[in-house]
Amino acid sequence: MIAAGLLPRPELAAVVAAGRRRAAGVVAPTAIALLTIACAFAYAGAFDLARYRGAATTLLTLAGDSLPPDFSRWRHWGRPVLETLAMSVCGTVLASLAALPLGIVAARNFGVTGLGGIVRLALNTLRSIPTLIWGVMFVAAVGFGPLPGLLALACHSTGMLGKFYAEILEHIDPAPGEALRSQGTSPLGVLRFAVLPQILPRLVDVTLYRWENDLRSATVLGVVGAGGIGLELVTAFHLFEYREAAALTLVLLGLVTVISGVGGRVRGWFLGR
Repeated sequence: MIAAGLLPRPELAAVVAAGRRRAAGVVAPTAIALLTIACAFAYAGAFDLARYRGAATTLLTLAGDSLPPDFSRWRHWGRPVLETLAMSVCGTVLASLAALPLGIVAARNFGVTGLGGIVRLALNTLRSIPTLIWGVMFVAAVGFGPLPGLLALACHSTGMLGKFYAEILEHIDPAPGEALRSQGTSPLGVLRFAVLPQILPRLVDVTLYRWENDLRSATVLGVVGAGGIGLELVTAFHLFEYREAAALTLVLLGLVTVISGVGGRVRGWFLGR
C-alpha cells in the first residue's frame, strides 16, 4: 500500500474528495432511516409516558396472582401436550418436504427461468398470511382439533423455509461444483459432493429453528380451536386461573427447552462435534 504522504497532491485530493462523497452519501439514508424509526415509535405510542403510569404495578400484581404455579390438573395436560408436539412436528415435516423443491426452483442460481419468479411469489403469499388466519381457514374446512393446526403450520412454514432454503442455495460457492463437472462428474455427484456438504448444516439449522417456532405457534392456534396446550392456556386465562396459566407456561418452556437441546445435538452431529 502506498502511504498517503507519498501520493501526488492531485491524487491525494481526489482520494479525500471521494471519501467525503461516500460519507455524505451515507448521511442522508441514515438520517431518513432514523427518522422513520422515530416516527414508527411515535405512531405506536411509545413516547406517550402517561401510558406507562401504573404499568409496573399491574405487572407485579399479575405476577403475584400467578404464583405459585398450580400443577393440580397436570393429569389432564398429557393429551394437549401430545397434540401440540404432533402439530409442530407434522407441520414442520410437511413444510420442509414442500419447501426444499420449491426453494430449489426459487433460487436464482438453480431455478428455471420464468418459473422462479412465480414460485417466489407463491412463497411470499404463504408466509404473508399469519398462522392464525391459516388456522381459522382450516378449522372451517376440516373441523376442530390438531389437524387444522398442523395444516396451518405447514402452509406458513413452507413460505418461510422455502425462502430460507432458496437463500442458502444462492450463497453456495460454485467453484467445487464446476471443478467436479469439468472432470465429468454427473449432476447427482455434483449435488452429493459439492452442494450438500455446503448446505446441509444450514438446512438443518433453519429447519430445527422453524420447529421451535412452530411449537410456539401451535400454542397460539389453540385460540381458534386447533387444540393442544394452547386451548388449555386460553381457557385458564378466560377463567382468571392465572396460577394454572403460569404452570402451563412453564410446561411450554420445558418443551421448547427440550427441543432446543435436541436441535443442538443434531447440529453438533452434522458438524462432526
